[in-house]
Amino acid sequence: MTADDGSGERLEIAGYASVFDTEDYSGDIIRRGAFADSLATRGAGGIRMLFQHDAEEPVGVWDDIHEDERGLFVRGHLTGSTTRSAATAALIREGAVDGLSIGFRAVSETVRPSGKGRILTEVDLWEISIVTFPMAEGARLDIVPPAAPVPETVEAFLDTVLA
Repeated sequence: MTADDGSGERLEIAGYASVFDTEDYSGDIIRRGAFADSLATRGAGGIRMLFQHDAEEPVGVWDDIHEDERGLFVRGHLTGSTTRSAATAALIREGAVDGLSIGFRAVSETVRPSGKGRILTEVDLWEISIVTFPMAEGARLDIVPPAAPVPETVEAFLDTVLA
């Protein structure tokens, strides 16, 4: 699909929007369980998929969002039905963007003793964006092959898609 072919072809993606217990570039560290209340309240359907945190044009839908031992795992699809969605899908396919970034409000935080950043133990998650430069190095996405069955575990996903 090209960005302007109008086919409406979906692009399935998956990856980690946040990695636990790892300092991001702003000095923040997110702990396991930080997203639990927000996900219980909103579910995947209540979290928006944006491009570069631009709320004007959502680009797709998150089908699954959950915490595991590593971080906040996400799986979703770009609809391809809008110009922004099709263009974002094309950028992902070409390898121009592969980052993920979370938009949230801190509910429970502690300033780190170093004074750089925070330790976040509860956040109110609003959106997860596809970005060029993620704040957290491990926050990356990959394309899920079209014929790939839904992996039963995150490990199966990693073995299939990221191998």
